[in-house]
Amino acid sequence: MSDHLAELIRRHEALYTVKDAICQAFGMLKGCFSQGGTLFVCGNGGSAADAEHIVGELMKGFLLPRRQRGTMHDQLKALFGEEGRKIAAALQGGLRAVSLNGHPALASAFANDVDADLVFAQQLSVLAKPGDVLLGLSTSGNSRNVVKALRVAKAMGVMSIAMTGEKGGESANLADCAIKVPETETFLVQELHLPVYHALCAMLEEHFFQVERP
Repeated sequence: MSDHLAELIRRHEALYTVKDAICQAFGMLKGCFSQGGTLFVCGNGGSAADAEHIVGELMKGFLLPRRQRGTMHDQLKALFGEEGRKIAAALQGGLRAVSLNGHPALASAFANDVDADLVFAQQLSVLAKPGDVLLGLSTSGNSRNVVKALRVAKAMGVMSIAMTGEKGGESANLADCAIKVPETETFLVQELHLPVYHALCAMLEEHFFQVERP
């Protein structure tokens, strides 16, 4: 068990029941990012905010500084001198993650013109490819737009993770990995989702950027 996962269980003993699922989700995400894949995340209401939160933790430094190096940084310095050096020094390493809640013009147009239940599925069908991962957050596990995105993921060969409450719902049945936290009330489920995805983000960051630990 990683230090981050052990600390999660120490602080939230009830989550011991989902530690194996968290480890499975970590393995799926590690494999995805190792191969240059992308994580797509979606949810509704508070879970939409969680989707954006997860992307924010993955796309920049979370607990580690994640300094970037490489050709782009050399090019910035060569092309723009001191200003390029400052830009290169400030940029951070990230893991490819996209919130499907983050495109309001597209989402509102598709919801109005076609079907609101398919807004996440439409985006996934255009953006994703085999080797990517979809993470759907639904406290009940039965959110129609999340369920339909999970169905599209399965048809496309995109691996999927569902984060739900204890009952799991249809999302848990469709996903390749289901993290069913042991609560059923919406706000209590959401209170447990946050420390779970924080632990996953910390575990991924340590794996990919541990060289940067002070």
